[in-house]
Amino acid sequence: MDVKTKDFVSGSKAAILDPQIQEALAKLRNGLGRGPRLASEELTPPVWQDMRQRASDIKTHTIANLDYYLEKLSDNVEKAGGHVHFARDAKEASDIVLDIARKRDVELVIKGKSMVSEELEINDHLESIGIESVETDLGEYILQLMNEPPFHIIAPAIHKSRRQVSEIFTEKLKTLPSDEVEQLCETARETLREKFLNADMGITGVNFAVAETGTIALVTNEGNGRMCTSLPKVHIALMGMEKILPRLEDLALFLGVLPRSATGQRISSYVTCVTGPRRSTDEDGPEEFHLVIVDNGRSKILADEQMREALNCIRCGACLNACPIYGKVGGHAYGWVYSGPIGAIVTPMLTGTVEAKHLPFASTLCGACKDACPVKIDIPHMLLRLRQEITQGGTLAKNGKAPWYEAALMKGWRQSVRGSRVFSLANRLGRLALLPLSRNGKVRRLPPPLSGWTRFRDFPLPSAKPFRERWRKGLKDE
Repeated sequence: MDVKTKDFVSGSKAAILDPQIQEALAKLRNGLGRGPRLASEELTPPVWQDMRQRASDIKTHTIANLDYYLEKLSDNVEKAGGHVHFARDAKEASDIVLDIARKRDVELVIKGKSMVSEELEINDHLESIGIESVETDLGEYILQLMNEPPFHIIAPAIHKSRRQVSEIFTEKLKTLPSDEVEQLCETARETLREKFLNADMGITGVNFAVAETGTIALVTNEGNGRMCTSLPKVHIALMGMEKILPRLEDLALFLGVLPRSATGQRISSYVTCVTGPRRSTDEDGPEEFHLVIVDNGRSKILADEQMREALNCIRCGACLNACPIYGKVGGHAYGWVYSGPIGAIVTPMLTGTVEAKHLPFASTLCGACKDACPVKIDIPHMLLRLRQEITQGGTLAKNGKAPWYEAALMKGWRQSVRGSRVFSLANRLGRLALLPLSRNGKVRRLPPPLSGWTRFRDFPLPSAKPFRERWRKGLKDE
């Protein structure tokens, strides 16, 4: 896949030094970060855990039988009067969309929020052939005016202040400056209403696709998704091939799990279900419905039994809100469409770029992401798997293997923890080596190649009396 990603190290440094981003991330932790926990606490623990387990089981079963369910979905979409297109990569998917737009003489496209469309860079492709493409999710619309990618899966413009939004509206939409949220929303509404009424084509993502009925479901908190699917004559839904559920009954479960994990709601403001184009008895809807099912590297993840679980993701953003690393650096630092713990897995797998090799190491491995995930994805395990590939010379390793000094240090550490006597000796030797560099029990600067440990924090001096020695003494005193 020909994808350009940005370096995580430089991106994270810039984010840490940006006061606006740090303020926004603090609000995120106290806002979206608390919502899912409070929502799940409304249910008794057995009920919520049962919902998570059932959701996990359904996704695991579906991904294991993906070819069967994709064929079933395709058949049922076509039976309902829709058209199905399979795209191997981003270029093929974009070409399908552009071909449909050209044949229908499309001049204006309205878009709902879609991470797959970000993968495809569909706005740029449409504009390259003279078609105006307008994001209609408020956060995405703001970022489109600012020419920025989404910062968060659920709240794409959460890092922007009211002042910044006012400034871009004044510059691009020629409105009077205002810091009032109501006025800013009214400005966006008035501008987008014209786009809704005049659009030739609507493009949306797909939260879930039901194989049993050929139905796609959109989960939103703004009415724009419903407008994009009902007003234009042509509706194109872009879907990652993993976004599939076997039965309509399964959709009911996920409509309870997704909002709770994403925003802390019992259910989102809008749930839009689309089954084919408009029928003669329908009051509204498109004359044509096209479902574009995108691979774009997902087959590579599917083929890896240890990484396949990443395809269970329902893009709720819960792992981002729980992650201490994301909570300090935000979404743009991850360098591509997907951020946070799940982004640290799928970006290296989907792009294969050298720049993405830092992402699996952007984790404390605390397990908060796994605890927050509504489908119980074992993210820490997969991060370790990718780290192993990179350090042992996999495709993401810059020079084919880890630096010699890192390999030597890891071998030394492995030897030191193989027995209690060696471990105790290593602890004493480590303390003696660090004593000249310490002050008040802290090492403020370590020499290379260990300098990274003390770049932003002090390193504690190993204790003169290790815990196990104090534990033994405590037992004897008793």
